[in-house]
Amino acid sequence: MERKMGKAYNLAERFRAHFGGEGRFYRAPGRVNLIGEHTDYNDGFVLPAAIDFDCWLAVSPRPDASLILRSDDFDQTCQVDLSDNTVRPSKTWSDYPVGVAVVLKKAGYQLQGANALIHGEVPIGAGLSSSAALEVASACAFLDLAGCRLDGVQLAQLCQRAENEFVGARCGIMDQFVSVQGRAGHALLLDCRSLEYELVPLPDSVQLVISNTMVKHELASGEYNRRRAECEEAVRRLSPVLPGIRALRDVNLEQLEKNRSRLPETIWRRAYHVISENVRVLQAVAALRAGNLRELGQAMAESHQSLRDFYEVSCTELDLMVELANQQRGIYGARMTGGGFGGCTVNVVDAQHADEFQRQVADAYQQATGLTPEIYISAAADGAGAATPEIPLRATR
Repeated sequence: MERKMGKAYNLAERFRAHFGGEGRFYRAPGRVNLIGEHTDYNDGFVLPAAIDFDCWLAVSPRPDASLILRSDDFDQTCQVDLSDNTVRPSKTWSDYPVGVAVVLKKAGYQLQGANALIHGEVPIGAGLSSSAALEVASACAFLDLAGCRLDGVQLAQLCQRAENEFVGARCGIMDQFVSVQGRAGHALLLDCRSLEYELVPLPDSVQLVISNTMVKHELASGEYNRRRAECEEAVRRLSPVLPGIRALRDVNLEQLEKNRSRLPETIWRRAYHVISENVRVLQAVAALRAGNLRELGQAMAESHQSLRDFYEVSCTELDLMVELANQQRGIYGARMTGGGFGGCTVNVVDAQHADEFQRQVADAYQQATGLTPEIYISAAADGAGAATPEIPLRATR
């Protein structure tokens, strides 16, 4: 989907200054997940929305096989040879676009060399999928330069493969999928097994408000992998009595309770969260379709409680941010979003009260913690595509 790009005026100038000549422009959004946390790698349901914060790429073709990547955000340049089949990860930001190029080449796409300037608006390390936005924007740019087209599902799968196989992160499909397929004014209900999806309209009367705690506890990555292993262990232990199950997606709450004695307490708690969260996602979608924002908020509240008490991925700062949100006028629902142990909360707020909400929560959080949070007000946005530098800089908060 093509979108005009206010940022392109400055990005075009920086591209000319760094590489000379003119570039083509591409963008891909970050995302926030309204509900459905830690369900994607269990073949479950999620309800994310693309947000109005993007990763931008300006690119131009090169006559050789060199891929030269310049990051505005890190003030660094990386160069790789696309004809070299032994390219390895560098454990830096460049692994995301380089990984995309490597996976596209392995899939048979004849990529050409390119100069690329990267500028990110998606906050890094906040759980809003800055990495997926970079992957998707890179894929759009590299494929377009090669004269190739992919459907949205294939594009998302290739970007996920780059993160899994090259970067080495065991992410699910959700982040890349909504960065590609998002639509303005809508959340996206995704079945992470079949990849079937539905666009779910969000009321014009609400805004998505994302509250960044500004903390990220060090144990996050190790605990994420541990939670995945615990879910896999639950499936292994339940398989003898529930033949044919492939993931916790295939187990309902009645079956889980009936076979509780087969699971250690911790494993049972992890499974209980995932299975009940899948139910809550579908309840949230039904509430949105019925225009029942209070019911949506109840599902979000139960999701946060489950992530805190059963999946144990919340933290003091996230719990405080949710508590403060629930004290504000205009709040419908609040919960942690993303992998946990810091990062952000997502809040569905009456649009008339969004600015007041932003100020009040920021002040109260700073007073309580001494930390200055970042609180973003965002509409649900369109997915990735080409961009044209034809309009003034859009307003952001």
